[in-house]
Amino acid sequence: MERAEKFLFKLVIVQFLFLILTQIFFHQLNFLPEVKQLTKYEGVTKNTITDILETLKGK
Repeated sequence: MERAEKFLFKLVIVQFLFLILTQIFFHQLNFLPEVKQLTKYEGVTKNTITDILETLKGK
């Protein structure tokens, strides 16, 4: 059982490192700027309370 736990722990560490590297590529190095434009178009980056309330009211 201990061997499986070590493997899972290493897997979590590797996944975390890939997550950090991906975030750096997309946000800091402006890799694939189309994705950044798409999130602005979809309104993902602008989460305000008024937008949420308007959505809940049935805009």
